[in-house]
Amino acid sequence: MPHRAFIGIGTNLGDRATNYREAILRIAGLPDTRVVRQSSIYETEPVGGVKGAFLNGVVEVETELLADALMRRLLAIERTMGRRRTPGRKPQRHAGYRPRVIDLDLLFFDKETIATRTLQVPHPRLHERRFVLAPMAELAPALIHPKLNASISDLLANLKSPYRVTLARADLLRPRPKREVAIR
Repeated sequence: MPHRAFIGIGTNLGDRATNYREAILRIAGLPDTRVVRQSSIYETEPVGGVKGAFLNGVVEVETELLADALMRRLLAIERTMGRRRTPGRKPQRHAGYRPRVIDLDLLFFDKETIATRTLQVPHPRLHERRFVLAPMAELAPALIHPKLNASISDLLANLKSPYRVTLARADLLRPRPKREVAIR
């Protein structure tokens, strides 16, 4: 029986729309994994002094991979797309946040609570982030956070956050047409 997982996607460097689409294609290409649904894409003010607005959203996947294997594959996608993490350093609240080509977070995995050195599920700060809760509310508003015992829609309704999150402009998300080169 496949596992149900939700993956947060964020990007604020380079061609953000292309990065976002490429990440979804790479997630869909993981073995024994299928993207079931995608949220709308949101443009988000950066947190923690990072420059440049983010594009954020969430995808729901069905996968035969276990949570730790899925997370390793997501980190490999980040590396392949150019994300560089500082080994052994975890950001504290807003300190240490940096612009990124792509950020893939495993938000939920089935109804599991996982707390290991390398993986925290549900994502430990998702309830503080409108840029995660807004797209999650599109896909699974009644999903109950297993640690907080509250639905996604309740977490979103009760969130006190100064950071603005808006639907991204449709033209920003369309693939750019390929230019034809005239041969003379």
